[in-house]
Parts: sequence; structure tokens; C-alpha cells
Amino acid sequence: MSQAPKLSLFHRLRGRIWHLYFRIARPVTLGVQGVIVDQQNGVFLVRHSYVPGWHFPGGGVEAGETVLEALAREMREEGNLEITAPPRLHGVFFNNLYSRRDHVVVYVVPGFRQTAPRPPDAEIVECGFFPLHALPEATTRAVRARLAEVYGGVAVPEIW
Repeated sequence: MSQAPKLSLFHRLRGRIWHLYFRIARPVTLGVQGVIVDQQNGVFLVRHSYVPGWHFPGGGVEAGETVLEALAREMREEGNLEITAPPRLHGVFFNNLYSRRDHVVVYVVPGFRQTAPRPPDAEIVECGFFPLHALPEATTRAVRARLAEVYGGVAVPEIW
């Protein structure tokens, strides 16, 4: 069996420096979003203070946190909602054209309950449930497209 050649000190240091540079310059980030629909076919949307339009609740996955833990945390922070049934994975999407997240994991949340009201997260301007057939005008194209995927293009046909 042949062994891989040992790298010189120069090559090892160069590799570590490049690795550090890329972690600082553009770390790969992961986000999570929840598609939450109530019994009356209303979808839960939030409006953030730092970006225009209506979006699904969600955000970044923090170090040491699983994607599902991040989803539960974001739902609590952004909408006072608690997951009561296992979320269904909808997909993982390349996303860095639309936000700072490289990839976003999207879940459909089939069961939830409202938790005790508390002051909303400072980044949330407003939030609430909206009928699928009457989404706010400022609902983003990405949200409409994702809803069309989840509902087979029937719920939001004007996206196409």
C-alpha cells in the first residue's frame, strides 16, 4: 500500500490560512423556513423590519442547533407558535440569490398551537394568517412560488 505524501509546513499553513479566510470572508450559512397553514387554509406570514414584503417565518440555524430546533425557535420568536406535530420536509433550496443564507430548509408544519402572548421579536413589524386566495399584495414572489409548489400550483395560480 502506498501512503499519501506528507505536506510541507508551508503547504499546511497555506491551507489553514485559506480555510480561515473563506470562513471569515463568506461562511456557508443554513436557514430554515416554515410553511404554516391553519384549518381555514390561512397561511402564516411575517413582515420583517429589515426587508420588504411578507415572508414565511424562519431564520438562520445557529451553531450547535439542529434545523428542527431552529424552526421551533423561529416560530416561537416570530409568531408565538409552538409545533405540535412533526414537520414534513418540503425541500432544501439554494438561496443565496435572495438572502444571505446559502441554503434554506423548508418544512410544512401540519400542527401548531398559539403560545401565551409575549412581546414580538424586535425584527417583526407584523404577522398573521392570510387566506391563500387573498395574500397581501406585498407577499414576495418566492413565498408565492413556494406555496404553489406545496399546493401543486393550485392555491396561488397567478404566480405562473
